[in-house]
This record gives sequence, structure tokens and C-alpha cells, in this order.
Amino acid sequence: MARLFFLLSGEHETLPAAELKAILEAEGYAYKVLEKLDQVLRIEADTKCVEAVKRRAALTRVCASEIFMCKAEPSEAVKALRSVNIGELLKRGETFAVRVKHVKSHARHVDGMTLERKLGEIILNMAENAKVNLQTPQKTFVGLLTDDKFVFGLKLADVPPKPFMDRRPKNRPFFHPSAMPPKLARCMVNLAKPKAGSLVFDPFCGTGSILIEAALMGCRVLGMDIQRRMAKGSLKNFKHFGIEPEGLIVADARNPPVKTVDCVVADPPYGRSATTLKRTTRQIIIECLEAVYDKLGKDSHICMAAPKTIGISQIGTTLGYKHIESHFVYVHRSLTREIAVFKKV
Repeated sequence: MARLFFLLSGEHETLPAAELKAILEAEGYAYKVLEKLDQVLRIEADTKCVEAVKRRAALTRVCASEIFMCKAEPSEAVKALRSVNIGELLKRGETFAVRVKHVKSHARHVDGMTLERKLGEIILNMAENAKVNLQTPQKTFVGLLTDDKFVFGLKLADVPPKPFMDRRPKNRPFFHPSAMPPKLARCMVNLAKPKAGSLVFDPFCGTGSILIEAALMGCRVLGMDIQRRMAKGSLKNFKHFGIEPEGLIVADARNPPVKTVDCVVADPPYGRSATTLKRTTRQIIIECLEAVYDKLGKDSHICMAAPKTIGISQIGTTLGYKHIESHFVYVHRSLTREIAVFKKV
């Protein structure tokens, strides 16, 4: 078990840490949360988990091995670094860079560039024949100033957001205004905790946003929509990304012609830009949760989005699911989504 820290996206207050923990649990990594700071999660876990986070996460930005943590004061950081055996971290002749980042407006009294130079000089003097290379370093040391803390470590991985931008709904062959953004879709899939090879079922697949993200993570995917044109549109989008679904079904979520699935991830229609075919969103959610109950094995998860006003967490609990967590995502003045996670017990 190593000490690790993760720089999380600032796009949402609770989803990034929840997604990260769900990934570790889905991949079978034991972990212990040491501390939750603003946009930073410190844990103890096997360093191998970093590859899984890099491959799966939507809302994590940087993964690093922790070297030390101290108060957000340059003198404290210098003192802490001088007590580190740099020879264990940098091989003879390796190139390196030091990057210091402020999270939001924390520790503004600390000049990040000045601290980078100070720490870089110390490493340069302590390491054997090491060289600074700011463009293409072999090793990057990263320091994060958050709350009143300075967390410093060796970067293990970046998780760039660009691929999600490339998959925006408007960049796909089939577009519909109700399509979910790929980062939120990926996050929802992770919250349902599938492993690679698990069968992920979306009974309201629409343009395929959720299933595209699940498939790109290595899951098998099964989609369903009551509207034939949406199912056909999903198929166009799947082909665009080289995805072969287990199936695409035109059917009503009240009676899915499916035997068993490993998890359910869904964003039902709300009746704004996606039709509910004269049923209320509440009715649709109740009927869907009832219908998929017997399709899931014990301890399987559902992650479902709904308008906050619906009270989906109470609905799921009433129907016999265990409510694990909920996250609230503001969309616009008349819509805040509740992203609810349930477990069949």
C-alpha cells in the first residue's frame, strides 16, 4: 500500500471523489481514504490502481505518489523536501521538472513559480547528475496548494479531458438535444461499478452516450429505446466509434425483453427535449426500476439520473433497492439532475 493523491476536476463538488472510489471498488483495489481536501483526495492503495483510474476516470486530472504533505508555507515545503532521499526517486542522469498548482484561490500568499524554482534547485543539488527539462522531463514532481496544505509527490499519470471533448454530442453522426455529455455519462457508468466484460444495460439509450462510454471502458453494452429512430441513431453513433453492442432493442422499459444484466445505467426522458410518450417521468422511473429488479443479480448496481423534483432516491428505496448515494448536478434554472446510485440487496 502506497500513499497516493489525486487532483480531481472542479466541475462538481461530490462526483469526482465518488467516481474515483467507485473505480477502485469496481477494479477490486483495497484503499483507505486519508484525507479529502478541496479537489484533492489522499488515499493509501496499491500503485497499480493508477492505471485503472487513468483508463476509466472522467473527473480525475492527475494521479501522483505522495512524497510529503505540510502546511502551505514555502519554508515548510523546503524543510520537508530536504529530509527526502531523492536518490530513491530520481535515477542518475534523469531529467525532471517541478510543477506547483494552486487549487482555486487557496494559499494565494504562496508564489507558485518561486516555490517551483526553490524545490527544483534542492532536487538538482541532492540528485546525482540530474538535469532540469521543462518540456519533456522523464519525471515530474507535482505540488498542490489546497486548503491550508501543500501536497507534494511524483506524478504517475495525467488523465487528459480532450478525448471527452472529441466525443461531444454535436461531433457524432446522430445528434439529439437530450444527449448526455460524455464526461457525465462516463462518470455514471463508473458509479454503477462494472468491470471490463460486464454487461451494461441502458433501457433509454437515446443517442447512445452512456453505452459509448461503457464500451470504451471495455464493457459489453446492451441498449434499448421505445423509439425506433433513436435506436437507429444509436447504431450510427456506435459504428462511428467502432463499437459493436450485444444488441439494440426497440421496446418499452416497462417490459424489457432481457434475461440478466450486470448493471443498469440510465437517463430517462424528462419531457423537455426527449418525449415521455404521455407518461410522467415519475411513472417511467417507477416502472423501469420495477422491471429491471429481477434482471439484476444480488449486489448489482443501478445509476440513474432524474430531475431533483422527482425524488428518485425515495422511489428506489420504496421499491426494495438500497440507496447508496446521490449527487445533484445543476443543468439550468428549471433543471437540476439527481444522479442516484442503488444496489440490489
